[in-house]
Amino acid sequence: MGPHVSESALAGLVEDLAGAVIVPGDPGYDEARALHNGMIDRRPSVIAQCATQADVSNAILFGREAELPIAVRGGGHSVAGTSMIDGALIVDLRRMHGVVVDPEGMTVRIEGGATMAHLDHACQPFRVATTGGRVSTTGVGGFVLGGGSGWFERKFGLASDNLLAADLITAEGKHVHTDAEENPDLFWALHGGGGNFGVATSLTMRLHPLPRTSIAMLLFLPDVAPEVVRTYRDLGAVAPDDMGGGAIYMPAPPEPFVPEELVGKLVCGALFTYAGPVGELREFAAPLFALKPVVEVVADIPYVDLQSMLDDPPGLRNYWSAEYLREFPDEAVDVFCDRGGRIPDGTATQHVLFLMGGAVAAGPSGYPQPWRTAPWAVHPFATWEDPAYDEEARQWVHDVRADARPWALDATYLNFVGAEGEQRIVSSYGEGNYRRLAAVKAAYDPDNVFRFNQNIVPAG
Repeated sequence: MGPHVSESALAGLVEDLAGAVIVPGDPGYDEARALHNGMIDRRPSVIAQCATQADVSNAILFGREAELPIAVRGGGHSVAGTSMIDGALIVDLRRMHGVVVDPEGMTVRIEGGATMAHLDHACQPFRVATTGGRVSTTGVGGFVLGGGSGWFERKFGLASDNLLAADLITAEGKHVHTDAEENPDLFWALHGGGGNFGVATSLTMRLHPLPRTSIAMLLFLPDVAPEVVRTYRDLGAVAPDDMGGGAIYMPAPPEPFVPEELVGKLVCGALFTYAGPVGELREFAAPLFALKPVVEVVADIPYVDLQSMLDDPPGLRNYWSAEYLREFPDEAVDVFCDRGGRIPDGTATQHVLFLMGGAVAAGPSGYPQPWRTAPWAVHPFATWEDPAYDEEARQWVHDVRADARPWALDATYLNFVGAEGEQRIVSSYGEGNYRRLAAVKAAYDPDNVFRFNQNIVPAG
């Protein structure tokens, strides 16, 4: 326990919270501090497992009185580990995962600790959805406030484009509501600015009809990979907005649809997600089928199942980054494929090319998201178990970034990256947007209490 936390103060917090308070030595402490990224092993002083909005306020006030650093844990990943800090108070929202769907108003209210699984399961009976992350374990709060890129963003826009309102607890423990009319500068800042301005206890999102979805995932041997990626690129350039997906290099996963002799061996995949019937998807993707994949997964599939079919297990070591591309010419394809062929052996690393454009590029241009204009994104996604691979895996990610630089924008989607320095943050918002964000930060968190994130420094 940190030196500033007295037994009497801790007892007061326990009494104030409807949720639970966990400290070192408690039976559930190690489980409560474990993160999705197995590289992160930190020991906070106090974990406040909040159950209500009032709990969040009381926890923040306790942390400030005790002069503890304050970090916020939503529902999901925090690949950089910023939701778990040594010696800190952790505001843990995972007990707050309620989702209320209004199918008539086509809106949904989501508590701050919900994951995509909570959201998607609540929406599925009504055949509605909003843009969600590409796996079910993503936390909704951090995902949306960071911008929110997912399979159906080309149809529905970024998740943040669908944000209608938010409720936050500020660094002073006060409740603030924001929408397009109330506290509009704060509302603007939440479209990409992440958790810099307060703890989001609920988000209200716009919903869209999504009566059916289908998927085509085709795996190929590496010798045809450059032709696969070029074909995918050419199809992507003419794809309807109902279509999303990406191309990927990865070790073939141990799934029932993968022949045993391929498991663990490098393959190149092509994935299309479609808001429509599988027959139309198969017809569109015919040029890829003509390249003779060794594995075909082609099916109508409920959205909630599509969202969870690529879930990565918790506890692996993770190191990610991303570059958003102005263009993806043949030379870039060759470089992408060359690096894909050099994924570190013995890891579960993925080398991903995401199809962007559609409603993302056509959406609101006034938000601090200059990367949204990119037609393609390269996402090196290194995962592995053995710490002996740490240096090699991280270096591979750095090499992917260097490879992509000739075609890359200065800006990137910050939810996809770890700690890459202040300039990376500034350029990803754009300097003018960053200055405006810093002014909003100064208004709501002048002491930079919420600094364990892709941090925006308060204007001074």
